[in-house]
Amino acid sequence: MRTHLIRGVLALAAVLVMAGPADAQSVIRGQVVDQAGKPVEGATVTIEATESNRRAQVKTNRNGEFMQIGLPSGRYNVTAAKDTLKAVQQANITQGMPVELNFQLTPTSGLTPEQIKANQEMQALAQQAIDAMRAGRDEEAIQRFNELVVKVPTCSDCYYNLGVAYSKRQQFAEAEAAFRKATELAPNSADAYTGLANVYNAQKKFDLAQQASAKAAELAGAGGGGSAEALYNQGVILWNAGKFAEAKVQFEAAVKADPKMAMAYYQLGMANINLGQIAEARKAFEGYLAAEPNGQKAAEVQMFLKQLPQ
Repeated sequence: MRTHLIRGVLALAAVLVMAGPADAQSVIRGQVVDQAGKPVEGATVTIEATESNRRAQVKTNRNGEFMQIGLPSGRYNVTAAKDTLKAVQQANITQGMPVELNFQLTPTSGLTPEQIKANQEMQALAQQAIDAMRAGRDEEAIQRFNELVVKVPTCSDCYYNLGVAYSKRQQFAEAEAAFRKATELAPNSADAYTGLANVYNAQKKFDLAQQASAKAAELAGAGGGGSAEALYNQGVILWNAGKFAEAKVQFEAAVKADPKMAMAYYQLGMANINLGQIAEARKAFEGYLAAEPNGQKAAEVQMFLKQLPQ
């Protein structure tokens, strides 16, 4: 996917036209590519003199190429940038001596060596925390994630993972604080609100759990056929609060969003039994067996189907 420079079709800016006999012109040109080596169109290339206020700027073309002509001799800082990525190089420009600079924009291309080292250390610490959580070493994971949020206070994922680890240890006050911080840093995170709802549900704070779960469902786009998990969680919270009719609505929405979600069928069947809707309960339990014939509730569901009147 790499392309070669096409010298005749380059973006030009701030060309100086000199009167009188033609003099040798300074030329700085090159190409900007992304992490995969593909050309970056529309990147901004800024050329700034280190010993004066002279400054020029040009955009890359569809092939990621740029060219600037007519700069006085001297030392320059050249920055290529697109969106949040940038890369910087230095150039010595001399009249009649073309300078070619090629840039690759990556997440670390605009960082100093010290910043790159710090970033690598942070990534290693994050990986240690995730590995500890996956291995069930929750105390270690909590320690690592707490180290991370000290270094990066805006890491919403770190706070979310802290909430999960604290929840597993039933440290609900700490889990609630972590999930709340995650929602502050990432207000559109459905997962953070789901975690908060689960914490409230575990403490039987059903009204708060319902509010958090409803927010999670809203953020996940549940009203338009979005997250089955958010809908299911909201149904469980309503079920635990004894609101069987409201829970049924959520479980119905969950199986509609994900027809293979066996536990949603199971809870829907249980809600129907509590509401005295036997025919609908049978249908829901049959849905469970269709989705997960050997699931953990399969034996119980088969017993229900034998006992429930036709």
